Order: sequence, then structure tokens, then C-alpha cells
Amino acid sequence: MKLNLKVWRQENSAQKGKLVDYELDGVTTHMSFLEMMDMLNERLIQLGERVIEFDHDCREGICGQCGLMINGRAHGPLANTTTCQLHMRSFKDGDTIYVEPFRAKAFPILRDLKIDRSSFDRIISSGGFISASTGSAPEANAIPIGHQQAEDAFDVAACIGCGACVATCKNSSAALFTAAKIVHLALLPQGKLEEETRVNAMVGQMNAEDFGHCSNTEACEVECPQHISVLSIARMNYEWQKSALLRKD
Repeated sequence: MKLNLKVWRQENSAQKGKLVDYELDGVTTHMSFLEMMDMLNERLIQLGERVIEFDHDCREGICGQCGLMINGRAHGPLANTTTCQLHMRSFKDGDTIYVEPFRAKAFPILRDLKIDRSSFDRIISSGGFISASTGSAPEANAIPIGHQQAEDAFDVAACIGCGACVATCKNSSAALFTAAKIVHLALLPQGKLEEETRVNAMVGQMNAEDFGHCSNTEACEVECPQHISVLSIARMNYEWQKSALLRKD
């Protein structure tokens, strides 16, 4: 395939960026999107030009490091798929593809397609933990947990923190990400000790990071690679309201 690529190039967060046109020939349908970007970078190296920087790590849809706006959609045209899992068979010969970074005030661009997602790290560190005694692992059956309860907790714990929910939300809200990190602990007995302080600390940190408010359009759920349900946002709001009532008591 021969593709016409329009890729966002930006030297650093202080300078303005722009879309730069590239023509790339020899792309096969078996390539992943990131392998196609690797191929483009190899061509740029041969031409003595600076390569295009983008985030990636596992390339297996697990780590959440990859994340690009592809033709205006987070992670590309396929629903519930990470950028690294997107293959070039989703495009056709002669296509024009726009490649841009995730855009949000809380995700400043570092260079080209690389963004700073440390705001997510600060949300997690503010309360995404439990108190546990050191020593050997507890006996597996010491704390009985119902099957459905465990399944529900695992469903939200599957969040990989890629940021697609923020990038696709018209308000750049991190409500789905924050809710996933709060709810998976709220559903388990191990998370009860910090239940009240956790939701207040993490929601407070989310607001401090300048993420927008939830838009209630559910676009985040559509683009989430792990199918995290917006019902987790409702549960987060419940936990927050409950903590407010407990503080009044």
C-alpha cells in the first residue's frame, strides 16, 4: 500500500506544532500501525531527518503507553482497540491518515506524538492503595469474596491508563479512569479501610490536574480498549456522596 500521512510534529511543549506530510510506500496489511510508524522512521533516518517520537512499550495492548488520535479518533477506527493492536488492514491503498497526539490540558505534549500522562500517576498515588501488613501472603480463602463481586472488581481493575477516555471526551474528563481506580478497590473488602479518604483524595487530585467534568456522552466507554463501563462513574459518585454524608456525621 501507498499512504499519505499527515503527522503532528512539535519540537517541545513551548513551541507550536503542525501537521507534516509524508508519503510512505510498501506498507503491508500485516503490519501493525506502530510498525508502519517504525517504517516511516527508518525512512527518515535514511534521509538524515529527525525521527517521529511516539509512546509505546509492550505492543500487546497491555501497558497503555501507546495512544494516538488517528483520523480524529482515539486509537483509530476500531472500537475498544489500542493503537498497537490496530493493523494496516483497517486502511486501504491511497488513504490519507491523520496522526496526532492525545490532546488535553492535563496531557501536555512533550514532542511530536509523545504526551506527559504523569497526571494519571498523581491521581493513583493520592489514594489508589490499600493498607496491608507485610509478611507472607494471606491464605486465599481467609477473606470470602463472592464470584460476581470479584468479577465486577476485575472488570474495572482492567483499566490500562492509556488516556483514550480523556482524549475522546469533549471536556477532557478523567472521570472514567479515576472511577476505575476507585471502584475496583471499593468493591473489595481489602479496600474498605481507606474507603472514605480514597475517593476524596483521588477526586480532589483529578480536579487539581485540570481535567474537565464528565460530559455524560459516554464517548469514553466507546473508545476504552478495556470496555470499562460508565457505570463505574456512577459508583464513584455514589462513593463520593457517601463519604460526604459520613463526614457530616
